[in-house]
Amino acid sequence: MAEVTIRSARLSDFDSVYTFVCELEEQQFDKETLRPLFANCLEKENHIYLIAETDGVPVGYISCHGQILLHHCGWVYEIEELYVMPEHRNKKIGAALLSAVENALQGKTCVSLEVASNMRRKNAHAFYEANGFDKTSYKFVKQPETN
Repeated sequence: MAEVTIRSARLSDFDSVYTFVCELEEQQFDKETLRPLFANCLEKENHIYLIAETDGVPVGYISCHGQILLHHCGWVYEIEELYVMPEHRNKKIGAALLSAVENALQGKTCVSLEVASNMRRKNAHAFYEANGFDKTSYKFVKQPETN
């Protein structure tokens, strides 16, 4: 098995991240809309973007954003996306990405690390629970009305 390395994402990773996000969400996003959003996120101090590579090729990705939440009385970091290519799953790459985020949070003021996962992703739920996350909340979403 090839060795996995985890590193900070760079702007040059955009094409891989774009593919990962589209596959994760099972939809095709507008690439030129997403590109500046990705660049903006990479510049934020409270954002963590990491790439998992094998043999220098991106095979996975995680993003995590921090914000102050009054109802938690401090900084809460939330994993926004975690994706590993299907042919690289069950090789502990997802766990390595989670561990790398936890390491990046050491030394930061962080009261909790959270993740929301679509209800249909039962395997993802089992993965998060196996990696120490507790199911504590429901997430409700309302799409804005468009004119």
